[in-house]
Amino acid sequence: MYEKVARYYDALYHFKDYAAASRRLHDLVQQQVPNARSLLDVACGTGKCVEHLQALYDTHGVDLSSEMLEIARSRCPNVGFEVADMADFNLGRTFDVVTCLFSSIGLVKTADRLDRAVAAMSRHLNRGGMLIVEPWFSPENYWVDRLVSNHVDEPDLKVAWMYKSEREGLVSVMNIHYLVATAAGVEYFTERHESGLFTQEQYLDAFRKAGLRVEYDPSGLFGRGMYVGRS
Repeated sequence: MYEKVARYYDALYHFKDYAAASRRLHDLVQQQVPNARSLLDVACGTGKCVEHLQALYDTHGVDLSSEMLEIARSRCPNVGFEVADMADFNLGRTFDVVTCLFSSIGLVKTADRLDRAVAAMSRHLNRGGMLIVEPWFSPENYWVDRLVSNHVDEPDLKVAWMYKSEREGLVSVMNIHYLVATAAGVEYFTERHESGLFTQEQYLDAFRKAGLRVEYDPSGLFGRGMYVGRS
């Protein structure tokens, strides 16, 4: 996943206001952990949030995609990034804040891996630290058979990408079709994106199993809700 599309990822999500989301995140951290100095972004992707947070925190990022991290390292050359599975990683250090944003937690796919991911992130928290996770859709609010079409129209890049939302058991499936035009020509490729559909109680239970006090914010940073855990 993201192997082919990584180099276009930022253009595809040009409509996401990472700067505003990062400001809201910083405000939340300052309210609850005012002395926070370090932050780990799990499933950091191309480092768009890290870009806005690196001046405020000693920032680190991990992601499973080496292609995405290549872009993140170019964007934030003074930040440490590592390839890691969010359900099983150990950086050998802890942080005041750990985040997993933009619904990336859904990529764990199963309830067992959800528990493991939250536990792994919790283990990287300093005492009194904060874990922030933005969820993917739940089984109740995921729309099946919805047709989605998005477009990028820049002078040097044209992209049409579309899919039909599907579901296999408790996993959302999007077989995304991309048509990309650049100065090099036009290419077509597909990627299959699968994400676990977890209930609110499963998220809350994962936090509690990890020994965290947890609250749910229905709005969150990008409008999909947010779980906030404290160690």
